Formats: sequence, C-alpha cells, structure tokens
Amino acid sequence: MTRATSDNPSPSHTRVEVLGNIGPNWFASVMGTGIVAIGGATLPFHIVGLRAFAEVVWVIAAALLALLIVLVGGHWLLHPTVARGHARNPQMAHFYGAAPMALMTVGGGAIVVGRDLIGARIAVDLDWVLWTAGTLGGLFTAVSIPFLMFTQHDVEPDAAFGGWLMPVVPPMVTAAMGAMLLPHIAAGTGRQTMLYFCYAMFGLSLLASLNIIAMIWSRLVLYGTSGTARVPTLWIVLGPLGQSITAAGLLGTAALHGSIDHDLAENLNAFAILYGVPVWGFAVLWIALATSLTVRTLRRGMPFALTWWSLTFPVGTFVTGTSQLAAHTHLPAFKVAAAIAYAGLLFTWLLVTIRTTRGSLRGNLLKLPPSTAPIKAHKEQVS
Repeated sequence: MTRATSDNPSPSHTRVEVLGNIGPNWFASVMGTGIVAIGGATLPFHIVGLRAFAEVVWVIAAALLALLIVLVGGHWLLHPTVARGHARNPQMAHFYGAAPMALMTVGGGAIVVGRDLIGARIAVDLDWVLWTAGTLGGLFTAVSIPFLMFTQHDVEPDAAFGGWLMPVVPPMVTAAMGAMLLPHIAAGTGRQTMLYFCYAMFGLSLLASLNIIAMIWSRLVLYGTSGTARVPTLWIVLGPLGQSITAAGLLGTAALHGSIDHDLAENLNAFAILYGVPVWGFAVLWIALATSLTVRTLRRGMPFALTWWSLTFPVGTFVTGTSQLAAHTHLPAFKVAAAIAYAGLLFTWLLVTIRTTRGSLRGNLLKLPPSTAPIKAHKEQVS
C-alpha cells in the first residue's frame, strides 16, 4: 500500500490524493475571496486604487471557482464513495452549502465589479446563470441537510456549531444577490414576483438561522467551546446577520423602483433601517464574543485549518451590511464602521490566503483528518 505521507509521492499519486480528499468546504475560499471584492467595491466612500484591487480579487475568485468546480467534479467521478461519505459526515455535510454561496458571490461580483472587465451584458448574463444555479443548490441544501440531521445523523447534545448555518444561509445570499438583478428585469409582474421571491428567501434563511444561532448560544453556555480549529466557525453566525442587513438594504432600494405600490415600497425601504440597525447591534456583540473566544483558542495553540475561512465571508457580509446602513441613514458613524470592518476583513483574508496556499503546497490541507470522531465541547474546571 502506498503511504499518503510519502516524502516523494509520484505525480499521479498526488493527483489522486488531491481529488480523493477535497471536500465542499474548499468553496469557502471562493466565498471569502469574492466578498473582499464586493465589499471593497460597495464601500460608502472612494479610495484611490480600491476599485482596481477589487477587480483583481474578483478575477481570482472567479478563477478559483472554476478550478474547484473541475476538482470537485473529478472528485465525484473518481471517488463517488468518498463524496457521498461527506454527506453522511455530521460535520462535513453542512459545508455543501458553501458551493451555492460561492456561485452567487462570484455572480454578484460580476455585476458589482466584473462589468468593467467583461462588459455589462456579459456580467448580467453570467450573474443570472450563477444566481440560478446557486439558488437551486441553496434550496436543496436548506432542505436536504436538515433532513439528514433529523433522520440519519447521530447528533450529540453539544454538537451545535457555526457550520450548521452553512446549508440554510444560501437563500439569504439569493435574496441579496437577487436584489441586484431586479433592475435588469422588465417592469411588471416579473419584477414584482422576483422581489417577493427574494423576500421569501430572506425569511426562509433568517428564521432557520435564528433557530440555529440560539442552539449555538445554548451549546456555548452549557458546554463551552471545543478548543480546536472548529472555534473559527463561530464567526459564521455573523454571516446570516450581515447578509440579512445587506439583503434588507438592497431589496428596500430595489422596491422603490419596482412594480409595487409606492407606500409599500417606502415601507420596505424603511424596513432596511428598522431591521438593519438592531441586528447590526447584535452583530457587533457577536464580533466581540467571537473575537474573544478565537483569541483565547489561538493562545492555546489552535492549528490552522480550512475553518479559518470562516473569518472572511461572514465579516465581509458585515461590511456590506454596514455599507447599506450608511447609504440608508447617511450617518458618518456607519461609514467609519464599514472602513474599520473592511480593514479587518483584508487582514484576515490575506492571513488565511497565505496560510491556505502554504498548507496546500505542503499537502497538509489535502490529507484526510486524523479522526472523524465527534468533537466534544468542554469548559475549564476552576479549582
């Protein structure tokens, strides 16, 4: 038997290992990279060179998405048993939600950033394709993964973690990215239907996410953290919060130009503030808690893993959500908050990108995990 840890593996062996171990969690790198481009392009102020930087990052995200589609497709063709095993794994299965969000993030970036590179018409067409595929995939994960949890997965009382949100957040991304497509639909019943569909996706994801967030809070109170590389997934809680603020803002603006009653449109636009500001406050609280828990675990030697990408996309949605609040309230405070959050996003994205590249070249991130046993949460005993 050929050892997976061979010092000098053959090229064919290396290719087999790459395809054999790659999972849906790798799409989180596309999400995290794409949101850097979108967040930079939608900041409520202008910085010289930021637009060009966002365009470069979007191209990287698009190329990475294409590469992962090929690799994951090859994974399913060459290792179907392993691929199906991911769906049966109570931890890995949730990350199938990353692929739909990666598709829609790159699609949304095409309109926000890529239109200057590929042309407005191609950008819109590309977004329609990726948004449609991502929406269908997201609805599938939002139903199928919870169904597996309800019927097959062996779930411990302390099992709730940020990854549980991954299957149910894609419809919220559908709502936000769908709002950007509304101006490209002819006024009338079609545009109105699309608007209400996006609000339905908003509600689907929000209510499911709130249930899971409550379970994560309960698990932290009763059992504590795992103290492992799973701790960064706590940042995923920021994803549905920030993305819902973003979606409320974009949909509210789109409603003003939609084919609905003027008074209703004004109310939907006001909802962006009435909903967004309170949720933004809770998001700030969660940032403080997640930062404290992450720093605590880092000091105790938390190893690098792909879960560190949880520090990017969720923070990016907080940036876009804060930018939407700045646009709706016209308050300088939200502009400053968006700038600070984007600076943090850039730092974590660069850090995680470098560590991921290094780990991939060394092969550390392409190995099977040493154990598939459930990760146990625990608290320290104070004597």
